[in-house]
Amino acid sequence: MSLKWNSLILLMQLSCCFSSGSCGKVLVWPTEYSHWINMKTILDELIQRGHEVTVLTSSASILVDPNKTSTINFEVYPTSLMKDDLESLFTSWLRKWIYDFKKQMFWEYFSQVQEIFSEYSDCIKMFCKEVVLNKKLMAKLQDSRFDIVLADAIGPCGELLAELLEAPLVYSLRFTPGYTYEKYSGGLMFPSSYVPIVLSELTDQMTFMERVKNMIYVFYFDFWFQTFNEKKWDQFYSKVLGRPTTLSETMRKADMWLIRTYWDLEFPRPFLPNFHFVGGLHCRPAKPLPKEMEDFVQSSGEEGVVVFSLGSMVSNMTEERANVIASALAQLPQKIFWRFDGQKPSSLGSNTRLYKWIPQNDLLGHPKTKAFITHGGTNGIYEAIYHGVPMVGIPLFADQPDNIVHMQAKGAAVRLDFNTMTSTDLLNALKTVIYNPSYKENAMRLSRIHHDQPTKPLDRAVFWIEYVMRHKGAKHLRVAAHDLTWYQYHSLDVIGFLLACVGTVVFIILECCLFSYKMFVKTGKKNKKE
Repeated sequence: MSLKWNSLILLMQLSCCFSSGSCGKVLVWPTEYSHWINMKTILDELIQRGHEVTVLTSSASILVDPNKTSTINFEVYPTSLMKDDLESLFTSWLRKWIYDFKKQMFWEYFSQVQEIFSEYSDCIKMFCKEVVLNKKLMAKLQDSRFDIVLADAIGPCGELLAELLEAPLVYSLRFTPGYTYEKYSGGLMFPSSYVPIVLSELTDQMTFMERVKNMIYVFYFDFWFQTFNEKKWDQFYSKVLGRPTTLSETMRKADMWLIRTYWDLEFPRPFLPNFHFVGGLHCRPAKPLPKEMEDFVQSSGEEGVVVFSLGSMVSNMTEERANVIASALAQLPQKIFWRFDGQKPSSLGSNTRLYKWIPQNDLLGHPKTKAFITHGGTNGIYEAIYHGVPMVGIPLFADQPDNIVHMQAKGAAVRLDFNTMTSTDLLNALKTVIYNPSYKENAMRLSRIHHDQPTKPLDRAVFWIEYVMRHKGAKHLRVAAHDLTWYQYHSLDVIGFLLACVGTVVFIILECCLFSYKMFVKTGKKNKKE
């Protein structure tokens, strides 16, 4: 029976190969946590279609586990970091961002954010060095002759590997700070008048002062944040490639950018033919719950249930915050599923059950689910959109505040501050999204937008990866802006030329007028003498 099943899978893969044209070899440069969870969905689908997938992972990787039975090939490279060390780094960055950062102080806040990104960048750079300077590993990768490199732009090095292996490059990403990579390496336009810069927590409907704030963010990210960080990468890439280059120039060679959002979450903005939005590619119809969970759901009666999760990175919280939350939940008539890994709060109510892990997608897809309390991670947001569940957002770090601001602007969420909210605040927010019908209606409207697409996001992502493989790249979709200097891109040379022309014409006219005037005066004086 096992042999027949394996034969059937092999036959399906071969049929996929023939129908799509060919089976390719994919090399993956992954990142951690939700980024890996999202990318793995794409990799599993590529394998189902017959492609051979190899993931480069360090011996310190947190979620990428090469020891698990998998159809993915893992190439593990040694690193000086231990897994516990890497986890400690992420935990310390997370705690700083959640508890220590003072968001009301613009320069102080972003200098702290920049410090974290700089430390993260140094960590990724160390991993990159340990790969590209490993001659034995690079020789093995060269011999494998990969058809494509798939990487997450938030963790540089994928573009360097693509350059060294002479393979086309596809990016999968949510965003980069200030959209600087998308702008200067991808060629996208982000008019500051109506496109809020990421991390600004603004909407596309900005007042004059908000547009001023947005412009300040643009200048900050363009001329300090990213420029400061890129210098280290520029030197490293130049040394490895043996010629002067920059991180931005190397990234500019990417053939395709797969952005993990869609117009249900995003505000409308310009994009290019080699940018494709694939938000929600991991979402699925809900599966039946385990019996114990289903019994708990059914015990809620007409009131239904609330799902609560702050994501995979938050393993615990302070006792004071846990009790504030538990006290609010205890006052609800709904049953609560709370993903929580820590000491049981003393104020926990009988209506709340704690789980170290929950089948979040399946719970959100249950007809009795009334609301979702979320930190605002993109994966969770999309599962709520997919199933049409209104949200209470408690953003913690990175893109989460922006995600919740977007959901709030679209009428599907209420936002709270993790550090300052009281039990009353959380209770009132939950009552609002559960009992005010507009939140459910708006969540369902976003769900209809999400489902009303010509192709599913996952199919679209895989199609464009296969497209790049079939055509050995996608340079024909590459905007000509990549071949222009910064002053040519902004037409400063043209503006200067036209101003010079206008100035020359004005100068000639003035000189002619002055000459005519002098001749007129001279003629007048001569006539008077006569």
